[in-house]
Amino acid sequence: VQLQASGGGLVQAGGSLRLSCTASQRTFVSYTMGWFRQAPGKEREFVAILRWSITYYADSVKGQFTISRDNAKNTVYLQMSSLKSEDTTVYYCAASRDYVGSDNGQYDYWGQGTLVTVSS
Repeated sequence: VQLQASGGGLVQAGGSLRLSCTASQRTFVSYTMGWFRQAPGKEREFVAILRWSITYYADSVKGQFTISRDNAKNTVYLQMSSLKSEDTTVYYCAASRDYVGSDNGQYDYWGQGTLVTVSS
């Protein structure tokens, strides 16, 4: 499975942005899809996951971010709202056939990352 992330960019604080992650195979519909983020010099941080209709969010983004998917487009989304300067970083999508959880080391496939910059 190859993942292509997109949608990052520059947004003002309080604004919204939607990230997309498109998979190369339709079998991804049964995979756990996740979003993670990583700032320079820091560890990769869990953001959200989705498997079937089950979602799970990091406490830091709960109520602010929403993960969803469009199986017809082989795409998972991360809708981000009320963005803050501390949300500035590179966001990565990931996929796992069997694992369901927040441990980034358990994910088999990764997108290339998309940069989100929130200006204050």
